[in-house]
Amino acid sequence: MQGKHLYEYAVIRFVPRVEREEFINVGIIMFSKQARFIKARYQVNEKKLRLFSSELDMDSLYASLKVFDHICSGAKNAGPIAAMDIPERFRWLTAVRSSSIQTSRPHPGFSCDLEATFGKLFEELVL
Repeated sequence: MQGKHLYEYAVIRFVPRVEREEFINVGIIMFSKQARFIKARYQVNEKKLRLFSSELDMDSLYASLKVFDHICSGAKNAGPIAAMDIPERFRWLTAVRSSSIQTSRPHPGFSCDLEATFGKLFEELVL
């Protein structure tokens, strides 16, 4: 991945009670069409989540987050979305939803090292 690549990223958020519109950042998804790059990463701080609600189904949360992995990798168990090209998969994952797993609006940037930029964004926005 040499040269500067245009990329887009969105923050993955967990919204325990959609009607309250409160959320906690749990991950990030990033893609670059030019570099054919798409990647998602998440880390759930269960102690922080318990401050929002004591009645969380953690298994369901983790299962929902794993969908990002399956779609990013193009896994067959991701269904027809896996057959989409990388920009379409990113757009599908970052579409506006009223559910407990949501994403921020996509944000653009330029990077010479997409992996390093991904790591930096993850540290700044999630950890």
